[in-house]
Amino acid sequence: MTDVNVAVVYYSSTGTNHQLAKWAEEGAKAAGAANVKFLRIPELAPEAAIASNPAWEAHYNETKDIPEATPDDLDWADAVIFSIPSRFGTVPGQVKQFIDTTGGLWAQGKLVNKVVSAMSSASNAHGGQEATIQSLYTNMHHWGAIIASPGYADPVQFASGGNPYGVSVTVDQEGKMVEDVKDAVHFQAKRTVTIASYIKKGMQG
Repeated sequence: MTDVNVAVVYYSSTGTNHQLAKWAEEGAKAAGAANVKFLRIPELAPEAAIASNPAWEAHYNETKDIPEATPDDLDWADAVIFSIPSRFGTVPGQVKQFIDTTGGLWAQGKLVNKVVSAMSSASNAHGGQEATIQSLYTNMHHWGAIIASPGYADPVQFASGGNPYGVSVTVDQEGKMVEDVKDAVHFQAKRTVTIASYIKKGMQG
């Protein structure tokens, strides 16, 4: 397999998408990715808002030393795996702000042929997970990126809820994931790395 650089980029307020991203990191490494960066999208919410939710505040304090994602990380990466929660069926403001910083790379054509994949979560089974992933993919089309959705390329997809766009989970009132999606995340990461390897090898050849 051609060496692939993978950026696992996530935003998480209370920890769900942090966990999905950690599984994606595991899956990318197991798939043979040469280098994997684990990166968080910067938090923009005011401290008062964070402090109003004990789970949010605890997770923020536990993870604030994780490196923040920058456009340079996207330039470096051959593949990018996003893990983000749904906010009213679209991406959180923090994620939109990060995407908006990629204009310079876009103008230089440096995001073309990046291989991207995404995962999401919401607090109920039909809370906008699929719409959120597709909303993010709309940005990726503007990048000229290649979307590596999991589809139904492996039976694990059916066991984890059957979302062909990217792994999605429901989070209960106690903040726990309802679906068991670890294996599906590993598969999605492996598929992303494999496709990125094919693309990189083809571009080099």
